[in-house]
Amino acid sequence: MGSSRPIQISYDGLARVDGSARFAFGDTAALASISGPFEVRLAAELASQATFDVSVRPLSNVPSTESKSQAATIRSAIAPSLILTKNPRTLIQLVIQTLSPSPTPRWTDGLLAAMINASSLALLNAGSIPMRGVVCAIAVGRTRNGDLVVDPDEKTAGEVTQGGCFAFMVADGAGLESNSTTVWTNWRSQELGTFDEDELIEAREVARESIKEVYATMKSSFLPNDDKMDI
Repeated sequence: MGSSRPIQISYDGLARVDGSARFAFGDTAALASISGPFEVRLAAELASQATFDVSVRPLSNVPSTESKSQAATIRSAIAPSLILTKNPRTLIQLVIQTLSPSPTPRWTDGLLAAMINASSLALLNAGSIPMRGVVCAIAVGRTRNGDLVVDPDEKTAGEVTQGGCFAFMVADGAGLESNSTTVWTNWRSQELGTFDEDELIEAREVARESIKEVYATMKSSFLPNDDKMDI
């Protein structure tokens, strides 16, 4: 099973935004920024909650259909952690910039996980939007010999026959295990064929165990240097 590639987190202090963060699994990195709540255009205004807008910018070229699909996915994963009813008739804007070349079409889940994690960190860094918990994500793949691999790199991804990204909402409390809830996954077969429910459950539990390291590292990044957690 193994563990994820080295995790790197930084807070770049971007201008004209309320919060920003950079997250990377190895050389797979993303930068996210949060603005808001602020005034929203009348056409996008919601009477009972804030409008949550997400956009993804690729490393090069203009946003494409894939970028729009990624933005919709990230919104679905992050939205359950936000209490949008606290700021009705306002706009919360999340912008994610990919910092790595586009991965192979066959395996984009590592980059997607990095974008979700960067988004959660940017929200925490802003501190302006009430949250129910923190959404953390990790990619998992099953190789041709049946092994489950956490956060496959590009070389290992070529051996993956099933795989996907798992996102969990973690609420700090009595215990991490009892407070992590699956909020999104795109587990699928990478080749012709299907998978059964037991395979999905096994992969989800591997992801749930691996997300502990991701969450602990994210939490540690907010502590003073003298109080950093020993990961």
